[in-house]
Amino acid sequence: MTQYPPATRNVRFDAGRHHRAKIGFVLLATEQTIEDDMMRHAPDGVGMHFTRAAIPDSITNATLAAQADRLAGAATTLLPDGSLDVVCYACTSGSLVIGEDRVLAELNRGAPKARATSLITGVIRALRAVHARRIVVATPYLDEINHRETEYLERAGFEVLDIQGLNLEKDSDMIRVTPDFIREFAMSLDRPDADAIFVSCGALRTLDVVQRLEEQSDKPVIASNQAMLWDTLRLAGIDDRLDGLGRLLHLP
Repeated sequence: MTQYPPATRNVRFDAGRHHRAKIGFVLLATEQTIEDDMMRHAPDGVGMHFTRAAIPDSITNATLAAQADRLAGAATTLLPDGSLDVVCYACTSGSLVIGEDRVLAELNRGAPKARATSLITGVIRALRAVHARRIVVATPYLDEINHRETEYLERAGFEVLDIQGLNLEKDSDMIRVTPDFIREFAMSLDRPDADAIFVSCGALRTLDVVQRLEEQSDKPVIASNQAMLWDTLRLAGIDDRLDGLGRLLHLP
């Protein structure tokens, strides 16, 4: 019978597939768009890791606020070896309803070695990176969330010229809005005095049409998942320029 050496003898290691960076995302339990978007556009050598926090299929101020107590526990399940570089709460409306300070504190409780961010944090950074001050905002949300978003963005220094929502409550409906409709809806809000168009919500498939939106409007377009991808990559030290996702992914 052949004798094999102990399993630990002469084992060769390298840095693994995710040798450039490891990025973790805390998703809503109902989420069906973000994971595909991040995996599809991840540069070689960058790992995208996901966990979920419980929420019913009802996106309201109350259900989003209840996520705050679940973020730290969810973040603990992301690479508990401590090798995670960045951790992000991947919900635009949730991060503005809870507030960035609370979100980042909870994420850092669960993943203390990772740099913490949130989707609304990435959006704000992205809007500033393209030098937008006056914006129009397209969302799928209920009016109660649009009201909170307007207040949040205005406190961050932006002038919200218009914000319109589709009055959808269920995440399972938001994920089914067609990309062409998203493009048409966003363009219907554009106006000459707007510096940029912001399409809010990670559930929307805006990444599929963000380049066309920029070409059609001839101005910067910020989409939630585009901003989150850019923000988390740059926080992880990844400066790759990605084509087809708007001008933001060519900025440092």
